[in-house]
Amino acid sequence: MPVVSKGWENFTVATINGLGILLETSFIIIYVWFSSPKRKKLVILMVTVVIILFGATASVSCFVLHDHPHRKLFVGVVSLVASIAMYGSPLVAMRLVIKTKSVEFMPFYLSFFSFFASSLWMLYGLLGHEFFIAAPNFLGTPMGVLQLVLYCMCKNKKQAYEEPNNVDVEKNGEKPTSQR
Repeated sequence: MPVVSKGWENFTVATINGLGILLETSFIIIYVWFSSPKRKKLVILMVTVVIILFGATASVSCFVLHDHPHRKLFVGVVSLVASIAMYGSPLVAMRLVIKTKSVEFMPFYLSFFSFFASSLWMLYGLLGHEFFIAAPNFLGTPMGVLQLVLYCMCKNKKQAYEEPNNVDVEKNGEKPTSQR
């Protein structure tokens, strides 16, 4: 956010994040356009929550915090939490890969480029002495390595994933074994 930066200190990060916002917005629009009505409501709800949180962060940093160091600390902590949540989200896919012994839910290129991007951002943060850029990537880089190792371990194992059946159905008029 420009209100957090002094002059041109974060021009590179702002430019990259601005491009990322444009690309992500176009992706969300395309996804909503082609998704079912139920999915549209869910995505619009999630986007609304993100916009409200961004607006609250911008408002607090503009109107409550009046000096640069406090603004930078506040926005940095909010960004740190969001980044850690982003890098922790593949844990769901990793759990499914471990459970099913199949990598169909964790594409290689997504894991590879997540690792690659996290490594580059960590390097950028370290070289530029930017704690709030380097810190979440200290988590993201090992998470990317874990994903790649897990992918290599399970890539040749083919097992179709079946949805768990929560309803026991009687077969041939008999009660399911769990109810006997």
